Amino acid sequence: MKQRWGIVVLIAVVAFFSGGWLLRGVRQHAAPHGPELLNTVLGYMNRFYVDSLPPDSLYDLAAAGAVKELNDPYSSLEEVEDFRALNEVTSGNYGGLGMQIDVRGGWITVVAPLPQTPAERAGIESGDQIEEVNGQSMQGLSQDKAVKTLRGEPGTRVDLKIRRPGIAQRMPFSLVREVIHSRSTQPGTMLDTNVGYVSLSTVSDSSASELRAEINGLLKKGMKGLIVDLRANPGGLLTQGVSVADLFLDPGRKIVETRGRMADMNHQFTDQTPQVWPTLPVIVLVDEYTASAAEIIAGALQDNDRAVIVGTATFGKGLVQTLWPFGAGKGLKLTTGRWYTPSGRTIQRTAKSQDDQQRLAIAEASHDDLRWLDSLPSFKTASGRIVKGGGGIVPDRIVRADTLSPAERDFVKGIGANVAIFRDALVAEALELKEKHAVSTPDFQVTDAMRQGVLNRMAARKVTLTPEQVTGGSRLLDQQLSYETERYVFGRAAELRRRTQDDAQVRTALGFFRNGTTPSALMAQVAGGPSGK
Repeated sequence: MKQRWGIVVLIAVVAFFSGGWLLRGVRQHAAPHGPELLNTVLGYMNRFYVDSLPPDSLYDLAAAGAVKELNDPYSSLEEVEDFRALNEVTSGNYGGLGMQIDVRGGWITVVAPLPQTPAERAGIESGDQIEEVNGQSMQGLSQDKAVKTLRGEPGTRVDLKIRRPGIAQRMPFSLVREVIHSRSTQPGTMLDTNVGYVSLSTVSDSSASELRAEINGLLKKGMKGLIVDLRANPGGLLTQGVSVADLFLDPGRKIVETRGRMADMNHQFTDQTPQVWPTLPVIVLVDEYTASAAEIIAGALQDNDRAVIVGTATFGKGLVQTLWPFGAGKGLKLTTGRWYTPSGRTIQRTAKSQDDQQRLAIAEASHDDLRWLDSLPSFKTASGRIVKGGGGIVPDRIVRADTLSPAERDFVKGIGANVAIFRDALVAEALELKEKHAVSTPDFQVTDAMRQGVLNRMAARKVTLTPEQVTGGSRLLDQQLSYETERYVFGRAAELRRRTQDDAQVRTALGFFRNGTTPSALMAQVAGGPSGK
């Protein structure tokens, strides 16, 4: 009897740990295959799963799971929110009020109203703090929630209460949301007497027309050389990448070639129209966050010897995605091809994942030693210059972004996890300087009193630094305070000019123009292929 009970206990223990001791016995059927297998499994789950399931939810899960199993970080089943966000990025359009915002000191702070928008027409200014939206306090909102609160359906009314530096009473505003076009091309700026600068932040459906207008505007101001900044540009529409490159190339020049399984994916894009500015020397800035369609632009101009590329090797996304809208705010984004520059190179990095790809790009951007270039395949531009493939767009002149000194790293370490408090203190000090009219020209110098004002605001929130950290980080603190003050007192153009003075990659670009004032003179400086500085 004891032996029999011992066997029963043993069977029960084994069954428990194998997960099957409560399995019901069912008849065995012939194994289904393909679509029959999927429908059979989903049918059983729908009928017998322990919890009830919403109609069609299993099909949604199965579809999303199938795309996920491709192990392609760029393919996804886009649900309503993601699909809307994707459309906003590619079209540049959204329902809102038209203002750039930041969250500082726990409040939504207006960086700048956008031109010809409800915010600008209502008189909202840089530095305004939005304290209420439709009667609800905005204190403590995250950046994402702040954006969602202000955006909405065009035609809907939004009531704001705003605190403005220098005015004691809260100011009421009543605005109606409109379709806002978020420009991919930022307003052009003259960096000195003859060099213009324009930044392309994304590649959306109006990028080429916006860029053309900004460059023409800079030419009217006397521009003789152009810097196009593609740094941190995540890409966007392939067709607009082609259109931007078309502005700078001669008819018949290759721009990009795509290859895939679909017949219409195998296509060679060539320039269709004459150059708009054939005598204008151009430098393109790139970094490890430049990706996709932005890389198409850089690759086309580099391979056709039309622009000097300066910065660090780009992200390396040589894949093409196709988007199929399904209605009801959903769609499938699927990798359908690869693209190649005019010289025939793919710039796709070999990596395990998108995060790994970014890690490799960041690591290369920090290397002083350029021997890693030796492992990359070599190609030749139209004039025979050597360019590299397989690791993003490798610049003609590799220039790392400015790095921190050991003393500055200790200053940053002292701030630690309190970066938000540091940023709040900078903005608060800048707004007080604006309120008191304490700075009168964009070339102002940061004083000891200004610097101490930031430190006092941090100390009030229990964040203190040692005297050594303050001394070691004074240059960094002064830079950051000067940028914020320029932004809120003199505007984004003044802030940009101030930032570029401290930008190693921009300074290198300006040096090229001092040594060559024509496209051919510019290209002659990089005839030997990629080099570092």
